[in-house]
Amino acid sequence: MAQRSNRQVNEQIIVLESPKSVIALKDALALIVGLVIGVGIFQTPSIVASNLGSNSAVLLAWFLGGVMSLIGALCYGELATTYPHAGGNYYYFRRAFGFRVAFLFAWARMAVIQTGSIATVAFVFGDYTSQLLRLGDYSSSIYAAFAVILLTSLNIVGVEQGKWAQNWLSVAKVLGLLLVVIVGATFIAPSLPPVTAAPATTQTNWGSAMVFVLFSFGGWNEAAYISAELHNVKKNMVRLLIWSIGIITAIYLLINFAYLHGLGLNAMAQSEAVAADLMRSAFGSTGALFISVLIAIATLGATNANIFTGARTNYALGQDFHLFSFLGHWQSRSNTPKNALLVQGAITLTLILLGSFTRQGFTTMVDYTAPVFWFFFLLSGVSIFILRAKEPQILRPFRVPFYPVTPLLFCLICGYLLYSSLVYTGIGAAFGVAVVVAGIPLLLLSSHHQN
Repeated sequence: MAQRSNRQVNEQIIVLESPKSVIALKDALALIVGLVIGVGIFQTPSIVASNLGSNSAVLLAWFLGGVMSLIGALCYGELATTYPHAGGNYYYFRRAFGFRVAFLFAWARMAVIQTGSIATVAFVFGDYTSQLLRLGDYSSSIYAAFAVILLTSLNIVGVEQGKWAQNWLSVAKVLGLLLVVIVGATFIAPSLPPVTAAPATTQTNWGSAMVFVLFSFGGWNEAAYISAELHNVKKNMVRLLIWSIGIITAIYLLINFAYLHGLGLNAMAQSEAVAADLMRSAFGSTGALFISVLIAIATLGATNANIFTGARTNYALGQDFHLFSFLGHWQSRSNTPKNALLVQGAITLTLILLGSFTRQGFTTMVDYTAPVFWFFFLLSGVSIFILRAKEPQILRPFRVPFYPVTPLLFCLICGYLLYSSLVYTGIGAAFGVAVVVAGIPLLLLSSHHQN
């Protein structure tokens, strides 16, 4: 039985290693830019501003986020071109560190990273929907839970939104960003009534600020998961990473300039829905209503996309590991992984409850995912050194420049963000780490079943 299970895993890996190269560079660029510029940019700028003391510091933080992401992209360029594989990080970890670390990554993705991302986006939906109709003190949490339950149920019965719906949701997000940039750049903050509230921050906290900046940059590393399908991957992967990060950095600098110019630092830092507040300042309640509707629609689509892809990942985990075999059942009538969706939904609702308890749903979810995310990001940097030592004979179409300085710098950045996400965050971070640690006994049980 164990031999059969291992053979099935190996057969699946072989299948994954040879998909067709059908994704053009421009399509991949649109995919990565669209993936990274999600809903976080409508929420994190106010948190970043509250941790920094000046307009120049805010803009510098977002510029540094782009530089740090570029350093990481150069490292991923070597991994993705040397090992083009649909498994992405899971495949690198398995080659560099072996089965155990790869398993913990898969567990963390299911229990922390993916479900935390769903809850995070759902809270943004709740924050902006609450601008339309507030449901009391726990309004954001109620809306977030409703969105998760509704969309999980729709996926279980087999209702999947078509490509046209996804495209329109993306258009809504882009339209919202363009409106905010135009209004923020042309609207003059001094024409507003004087702000009587206390200053947004009395001290500068770069560690906390950069956690949220780099959260908003998160997602460019997903390019690793399309490396096996990217046309001419040896040439285009590095181009994809550099161009996408350059475009994203420019957009983030523009949007933050718009917030600062249109609202001012203090008002920006104190905002719960910064884009809606900017539009309210410029056009009154009608402007806030319009942008809130656009962002709510975009976040609802992002929540659904995360639910859809997350469940498929968990389904694959259930097929690879006997301990999680209950996740690997496919409901043929609705063509959905029902058990994987139910488990994912239950974990996400638990996280929303945690966010409700802290009264800071979005921030708590970023805290929850950040330490785990940066830990495995750090391992990605370390894997470059290990794989060069273990497999020196393999052709590397792209070698990270200034080796070993660049990957070492990437590891130091990840280490700093890991430290910051543990020291400068709240209960969510401790809870996320505890969940990953809880995967260790599951690893031991899984190893027993696999063998």
